[in-house]
This record gives sequence, structure tokens and C-alpha cells, in this order.
Amino acid sequence: MPETAQEIPGDLMSNDAEFRKLAQEHSRYEEQLHQLIRQPYRSSEDILLETQIKKLKLRLKDEMQQLIARRRRESRAS
Repeated sequence: MPETAQEIPGDLMSNDAEFRKLAQEHSRYEEQLHQLIRQPYRSSEDILLETQIKKLKLRLKDEMQQLIARRRRESRAS
């Protein structure tokens, strides 16, 4: 099991399906956000969608951080 904080996310990407799913969703939202931001004109619906995507990305990031923290605790315990 990895010991350092830098190794844990990579190990989770390789070995934890839940973490990998969260990371993939986060990447999809990131791409959607970039597409919205690149538009020269954004409607009010686009601005609302941008806010929703940012909230979804933040929720996913929080869930990923929780998995990292859990793995860190497990590493310390073993």
C-alpha cells in the first residue's frame, strides 16, 4: 500500500473502481466546462449550466478527497 500522499491518488486510479469512476466523471465535467467557457457568447442558460457543472465537479472532488483520506488512514493503521 502506498505511503506518500502523492502515490495514493495514482494507486486509487489503478486499483479502485469507485475512485476511477469519480475521476472520469470529473474529467467529463471539466471538458463540458471548457466548452462552455470557450463560447464567445453565453446565454443565461449557459451561465446556469456552468454553475451547475462547477458544483458537480466540486462534489466529485470532495468524494475523491474522502477516498484519499480513507486510504491515508488505512496506510497509517497498517
